[in-house]
Amino acid sequence: MNKNNQDIKIQDTIKQKASNPIRRKNASNPISGKTKEIPTGEINIASAIEQETNNIVARINNFNVKNNQTRTYNSFMANPLKAVNKAIDYDTLVAELNHALKDKSSVHELFTVIHKVFAEKIKNVYTAFGVYHEKSKCINLKLFSQTGASYSSKIFLSDDKNPVIECFNTAMPVRQDNNKFLNIPYLQDSESLILPLISLKLCKGVMIIGKDAIDNHIDFFEFLANYCAMFMDNADLKEKAGKFANTDNLTGLYNHRGFQELLSSELQKAEENKAQLSIIMFDVNNISKINRELGHAKGDEVIKLLASKIKQNIRSNDNAGRYGGDEIAVILPDTNTADAKYLAEYITYTLSCCFVDDVGPVKVSVGISTYPDCTKDQEKLLILAEQAMYISQAKGYKEGMSAIISSSDFNFWDDAALNSFAEVVAKRHAQLGINFEEELVHKFNNEQIISQNHLIEMVTSLAGAIDAKDPYTKGHSTSVSRYSEALARAVNLPEEEVERIKLGALLHDIGKIGIPENVLKKPSHLSDEEWEIMKQHPTIGAEKVLEPNEALHDLIPMVKYHHEHIDGSGYPDKLKGEEIPLSARIVAVADAFHALISDRPYRKGMGVEKACEILKMGAGTQWDTDLVRHFIAIAPSLSTKI
Repeated sequence: MNKNNQDIKIQDTIKQKASNPIRRKNASNPISGKTKEIPTGEINIASAIEQETNNIVARINNFNVKNNQTRTYNSFMANPLKAVNKAIDYDTLVAELNHALKDKSSVHELFTVIHKVFAEKIKNVYTAFGVYHEKSKCINLKLFSQTGASYSSKIFLSDDKNPVIECFNTAMPVRQDNNKFLNIPYLQDSESLILPLISLKLCKGVMIIGKDAIDNHIDFFEFLANYCAMFMDNADLKEKAGKFANTDNLTGLYNHRGFQELLSSELQKAEENKAQLSIIMFDVNNISKINRELGHAKGDEVIKLLASKIKQNIRSNDNAGRYGGDEIAVILPDTNTADAKYLAEYITYTLSCCFVDDVGPVKVSVGISTYPDCTKDQEKLLILAEQAMYISQAKGYKEGMSAIISSSDFNFWDDAALNSFAEVVAKRHAQLGINFEEELVHKFNNEQIISQNHLIEMVTSLAGAIDAKDPYTKGHSTSVSRYSEALARAVNLPEEEVERIKLGALLHDIGKIGIPENVLKKPSHLSDEEWEIMKQHPTIGAEKVLEPNEALHDLIPMVKYHHEHIDGSGYPDKLKGEEIPLSARIVAVADAFHALISDRPYRKGMGVEKACEILKMGAGTQWDTDLVRHFIAIAPSLSTKI
């Protein structure tokens, strides 16, 4: 065709278009496709000719551009003929979606699954999901293309000309002939359908479908958009419900349960990343006094202030929880002990600058423990932080200021540490059970003994910890040791043997570490079954505590046999007479005497004379006669009360 013929052809085409009304979509409803006619008289023929000519030139240029594209981007940029509208088996499609989504709980999983099914079953060019972010006033858009690529972008509500914002603001579907409004390079061009995600009359975002011949599937896509909105609402409600269940109402921090769950998760991350993690535990000093004298509202005010200062000063990846009534614990991922101390010192300083009416500056006790330096066990990590906090409390009262104590700062066996440990055990025993007491024995048996004095110090501390478990026998082990030492000297035993008996008597009840507290602390007489449990403590002490420690083997006879009787009626092995080691017979007399003169829940302690009469009555059957005689002679000179 020569140029003259081509010009004639173009003019004939334009005249033909000019003789018919021009149809264009009604802007008020892009889905309906309704049209309105424009009168022929309003058509500018010259303008129409120029426009049609420009369109042809643009198509030719577009064709040239596409043929010059590199192979790399050809599949992205190509604009193939519209796909033949293939019938879709909706029953099968819905069944596939149901199967793929039944175990999904997150919104990200929802979007990923829907796009995958759409791409495979109905050949979507792309699927996009936009979720409204209230603080930023924007739609966070995530687009998945058929080629496997994904894109993220933000569309701000201020861009009210964008069809995505139009759909969100009007909560009405919007249809577009292309996807240029997304401004995503290399995305294959296609028709686009933008649908609002509406649940409970609120628009939560948009779903955008990129597909040619989209009119045939609008109802189905609207159905899926409604499903997505309900799924998002349910996921949001689930998250809020979980947060509410794990949040302390007073402080807004995690409650004990939420804190434990979070700590478990963070410890797992620390283990995987071979990282450190520190716990800081804060306890308000004198909170009981504040509650008692000024009322619980004032105590709550102090606790809220502590929580507020902690929230203000921790990092975004740190978390705090209300661990107990007035205790707040902080989880510090990727933090060593030194850095944890620095933060704790700053928080205590800010608290000291805050004055509460009728209370004054707020003072706290602070304990720190660090994973994995102190322990790798979650419960032990918390207990060590709490133990350090109690030591801080003792030091703070003495020095008049908050003391920052780490579990690595103190000797486990010194008096302050053992006393704090006893407080922790007494307070937390219901949760701990026997496991942490086993840790105490483990520490005891793995301690490096450097001298006899060190051994005596450890044994004394351990005996004190065991006595602390039973409030009715506080100081019992120390008293029995002193009475046994006096009796051993009275029968002229060598000094070395006296020291051995003194040490063994301190540990004579060590096996009570394995006796359940409901038996150990029962305020009335034990039943036959409970008594059988109690009778196991000599064997537990000998085999579980002393046997693993070679330095303590020569104390085993006193611990295991101090409840044997001369007539063979004792336990655990029913030994008779001189079958019972002398050291065990000495401890048995001292133990019985102290039990007789001590107060019990079911009776008052006896006087020295009455206790000596009972010892005389049992001499030759329960106790060694000669030892009873010697003990009665020295009994009046012994301190009889604790």
